[in-house]
Parts: sequence; structure tokens; C-alpha cells
Amino acid sequence: MKKRIFLMALTTIMLCLACNNINKQESMNKPDNQIRKDIFQKGEKASSEYFTGIVWLNMLVQKDTNNNYSVADVKFDPGAKTNWHTHPAGQVLLVTEGEGYYQEKGKPARKLSKGDVVIIPANVEHWHGAAHNSSFTHIAITNYKDNVNVVWLKPVTDEEYVSLLR
Repeated sequence: MKKRIFLMALTTIMLCLACNNINKQESMNKPDNQIRKDIFQKGEKASSEYFTGIVWLNMLVQKDTNNNYSVADVKFDPGAKTNWHTHPAGQVLLVTEGEGYYQEKGKPARKLSKGDVVIIPANVEHWHGAAHNSSFTHIAITNYKDNVNVVWLKPVTDEEYVSLLR
């Protein structure tokens, strides 16, 4: 299972790097106002039931008979974040843009930036999202167990989030 997750993460990173290099080459002949920075399209606005602030979700790979995982490109506006949640079979985050945070319940938050990888074990209560002054984008590779990939919990409180700024 760990080998499969590693191979999925490695494949996704290689795809992102290849797309980024193509975008850089294409942008050399374009004026600054026409350079596209995003690797993937913005997607759909995520539900305020599970996120605070504005978050965009683009499902890249859905679970199917070949894959017991999903892959999503998730873009957070500054200050936007997930609720506390768990993943019954774990998750991997690949940070592609901006500055953000990952925090497990009862532990200090980890600051994240482009190129960081977060491996989230099964059933660990956590949240992730953007810094207050930066947008934040990551690829989320989420495994399924018994057709469940996430268990949503309560929102991150303002006090929990503001404590990161000290």
C-alpha cells in the first residue's frame, strides 16, 4: 500500500513538473498579462459545510474499479481552510503554490509552501488551508476504505487559526 501511494505521488509530481515546464516554455513568448500560472483549471467552489472561506475543488481522478483513491487540485483563497477531518485510509498532499498550514489535533501547525509533501496517516484528526496573507494550492491524493474517503468534523475556530499567527 505504501509503495502504491509513493508511486501515485511520484507520478503526480512528475506530471505537475512536466505541465509546469510546458507552461514556462509557452509563456516565454507571451506578454506578462497572458501568462497562466495554474497547472489545472480552478474547478468548482467547495461547500461551505466543510470549508471556511473560498476554496475551489477540481477533481482530477475519481475512485473507480481501477483506483481505490481520488486525486483533486484544491485552491484556497487567503485565510481559507478545511474543517477538522480524518481519512479512514489516509491522504497525501502535494503543495504546488502559495503558503499554508497543516495541523494535527494536539500538535503544532506545520507551515507549508510549494514543493512540500504531507503524508497523513489513517484516522488522524487534522486540517489544512491557506495562510492569512497567501493563497494556497495542493494536490490531494485520498484513499478510500469501505467507500469512505473523509469524515468531516467541526470547523477550525478563529482562536485555533489566529494562534498560528503569533
